[in-house]
Amino acid sequence: MKTIVIVSSDVVATNIADKLLSATFRTVIFPALPSALDYIYNAIPNLIIIDIRPDDHTTITVLNNLKEDPMFSQLPTLGMIMDPSMINRWNAIYVEDYIWKKDLEEELVARVNLAILRSERNVEINPLTRLPGNISINRQIEERLARQDNFAFAYADLDHFKPYNDKYGFSRGDDVIKITGRIILNMVKNIQPQQSFIGHIGGDDFIYIMDIANVEKASQEIIRAFDDIILTFYDPEDRNKGCIESIDRQGVFRIFPIIGISIGITDTRARQFSHYGELTEKASEMKKFAKQVKGSVYRVDQRTSRLVAAQ
Repeated sequence: MKTIVIVSSDVVATNIADKLLSATFRTVIFPALPSALDYIYNAIPNLIIIDIRPDDHTTITVLNNLKEDPMFSQLPTLGMIMDPSMINRWNAIYVEDYIWKKDLEEELVARVNLAILRSERNVEINPLTRLPGNISINRQIEERLARQDNFAFAYADLDHFKPYNDKYGFSRGDDVIKITGRIILNMVKNIQPQQSFIGHIGGDDFIYIMDIANVEKASQEIIRAFDDIILTFYDPEDRNKGCIESIDRQGVFRIFPIIGISIGITDTRARQFSHYGELTEKASEMKKFAKQVKGSVYRVDQRTSRLVAAQ
């Protein structure tokens, strides 16, 4: 079920919205946007409906800051308004559409469906994790390289995920993928709320971009949180054994360990990259190196290019 966050202290408006939408959507109501941020960061809803008043500078500032974050710039937002003066300020408020409060009962359902449909058509987001996909990832890397930013790039994927998926089925495998995305998003944003980025390449492959000084701490926290929770996704018998029996890629039954997470990290301080392909290749090499070690680990590229070393 798709999730809609409704932000308003207007009890009448929230009651109308909840009554109209709750049969089709999961609705979560907050009286103010600052109190909703934790939920938005964790759940990444499909739509935000927000009450916007001309004198509420806090809400407008917090909303604009949220939408300036590359992680949430594509999150559709529908503004509820009742003051005609707001129309003249629309360019300064980061919402995709608006609805008059007096028209909620007649138009809200149609506006909501249209906003979500438009975002799904125009925005490239992984439908399982609600994280940006490959186009957004490549754009983030290219823009940072073009600005000559210093940043770290981490490439993470799961060890022994396919045998788990083969034994427990796609639905439970999807649950593991979703919690992995949630863990990476939470840990990265907790450590670096601004100018960080998390993407889902597909399958069990994820990336995150952040300041060089923060990337190892975030990776440690991701591994800790992942290892703390992953056993809960196994049946009691397999959990007690610490392994499962499943089929390998050659079709042979084997014993496989509990799923782990391997992370490869590179950064622009150690070497110069001309395009995103070079960066992802080096991080992928470090991820393969990490996979040679049993359990959940990360490995950082310590190699330095000649050009950087000579400077």
